[in-house]
Amino acid sequence: MANTFKVINFAAEPNSAGTPFTMYTVASSTTTVVLGLILANIHSSAVTAEVELVSTTSNRAGANNASNGTSFLVKDVNIPSGSSLELLSGGKVVLEAGDVVRVDCSVADKLSGTLSVMEIT
Repeated sequence: MANTFKVINFAAEPNSAGTPFTMYTVASSTTTVVLGLILANIHSSAVTAEVELVSTTSNRAGANNASNGTSFLVKDVNIPSGSSLELLSGGKVVLEAGDVVRVDCSVADKLSGTLSVMEIT
């Protein structure tokens, strides 16, 4: 099994507020560990942001653990103008093949981001 560190960047997303931008999709036969995520507000005033994990993983058991669910890693968090927000620092999130990380912003094209991951293939 090979471990490959990767960085995924985007300059100005989403194209339309309320329509999340797909930042990363886990490839088939791959497990990914999210190491960190930084979101920067490039707007002249404050924005709110959210990060979603869209899982394509089968149900893992438990009453509230649905298959193919969407969860929020952060929801409607305020990012002041010219500021950045570091998410998941010190905490890890494991993604399985087909899982997707999406970001959204209250204002179109005003969020920049960097995602650091380790892919296990």
